[in-house]
Amino acid sequence: MNNTITDLTIMLAGEAGAGVQSTEAILTSAMKKAGYNVFATKEYMSRVRGGTNSTTIRISENRICNQWGAPDIFIPFDLAAYTRYKPELLEKSIVIADTKIVKASNIFHLGFNDTSLSIGNIIYASMVVAGSIAGLTGVDLEVLKSYIAKQFETKDKKIIADNIKAAEVGYEEGKKIAEQAGLKIEIKNNDYVKDDILVSGSESIALGALAGGCDAVFSYPMTPGTGVFTTLANWAKKAGVVVEQVEDEIGVINMAIGAWYAGARAIVSTSGGGFALMTEGLSLSGMTETPVVIHLAQRPGPATGLPTRTEQGDLNLALYAGHGVFARAIFAPGNLEQGYELTKYAFDVADKYQSPVIVLTDQYFTDSYYNTPGFKIYSPPEKYIVEAKEEYKRYDLKEGSLSPRSVPGFGVGRVCVDSDEHDESGRITEELNGIVLKMKNKRFGKFALLKDIALVPDLYGSDDYEILFVCWGSALTTALEAVKKIGDKVSLLHFKQVYPIAQTALNYFQKAKKIVMIENNQAYQFKNLIEHELGIKIPSTILKYNGLQFISDELYRKMKEVI
Repeated sequence: MNNTITDLTIMLAGEAGAGVQSTEAILTSAMKKAGYNVFATKEYMSRVRGGTNSTTIRISENRICNQWGAPDIFIPFDLAAYTRYKPELLEKSIVIADTKIVKASNIFHLGFNDTSLSIGNIIYASMVVAGSIAGLTGVDLEVLKSYIAKQFETKDKKIIADNIKAAEVGYEEGKKIAEQAGLKIEIKNNDYVKDDILVSGSESIALGALAGGCDAVFSYPMTPGTGVFTTLANWAKKAGVVVEQVEDEIGVINMAIGAWYAGARAIVSTSGGGFALMTEGLSLSGMTETPVVIHLAQRPGPATGLPTRTEQGDLNLALYAGHGVFARAIFAPGNLEQGYELTKYAFDVADKYQSPVIVLTDQYFTDSYYNTPGFKIYSPPEKYIVEAKEEYKRYDLKEGSLSPRSVPGFGVGRVCVDSDEHDESGRITEELNGIVLKMKNKRFGKFALLKDIALVPDLYGSDDYEILFVCWGSALTTALEAVKKIGDKVSLLHFKQVYPIAQTALNYFQKAKKIVMIENNQAYQFKNLIEHELGIKIPSTILKYNGLQFISDELYRKMKEVI
């Protein structure tokens, strides 16, 4: 059998704690070091132990930002993992397993349990697997060993040595399996990959926050928003960031607003259920015109829903959360670079326009990672804070909707804010037909200001299109690869800002003979918003809402069906 592969997808699966994630971390780093473009994403159950978790690693000579299709190589660590993912395999998929555990035909044997026990402990099984994949793909064994040593550098020297020994045994077994399977990997490596950074979606948001001048982060842990919080916590001392794990999400949003009021630039990171508790605080930001940046990582609801899965299901929540009327901006990055740039930009918009800004991601975005060119380095951002003179009024109407914002202690003037309706000085008022209306109109004017600076969506493909596929947020990379496979007269329009919507976006829709919306939710949330904001109709949709992200070959087939 001759099985030549030029774009390789590997899936590892096993119960939580079996070492799937550590194997992934070592392999992706080693592959990148070898000059391969890598992408990895994970699927995991909401359990501390047990259940079946998986990681999918894609390796290519070209830049990749998503999963294309079914795995070429599948390595289940146990029978439950094999049973769970067998229906997703193709006839050409190569299954490598311990045949004492997984008893099925057409499986290549890898005795990782017996090997690990012979070395001294069953926990070394994952390193046998890592070594076998390196042997299958031809990655330099010394490169792999160096990353194993780095992964376990805090452990005892014997533990490091035993992990390396397990990988060496697995490496030789992997080479044998490749020969038995007639497997030939023909993936060219590239020198540029070695200079790339390997980061996750969570890390891109965290880096963007730092570029935006973030100096405080508040959070109550909630999957999948926790990754941004823990990343910033890990960097806190080097970056000079105040970190606080708060008792609940109500405290989180109020602490962040307090930090902005005092002159800091703060971010909160949460998920749908946590954000729901923040809505009163969001209104407080709107009334007091105090900036705040919120990272909202979506997962399926309602209630606890599927806490470790993905869905673009919280757009309506982000749009309409809070009581009363106040403006906001919502960004939805589609790739790592956008995650970095838009989060940085979110801080500037929040500060300048004195409004809440939401960065909307999801579990698939936050937990996936790949190599990408290093992000742009920015100078320290401008802060839109003025010195309070003696006659200072926090809500001065002279400059329209954007009164000069000061902070306590910066100047001799008083910086008075209140959650009740207030006058120009920030004092409570009930002068209903006078200053109350002026303040309401002042805040309402920010809708127009934010719409004027709304980011135009990105068109991928020829301007000469007949069919226009439309997506937002994390669907970008998957949809883009699928669209490229379709051919001429088809383009993709991606919205990285989902509110307000730039009015010029209407031009893209008017040119198309057919428009198809792609969304990872059940209720056409972005389609409905587009139709309302731009006054158009989008008759065709491709939806997925089972808790999993779109995969490119799956989306490609659905695209072909609708055109």
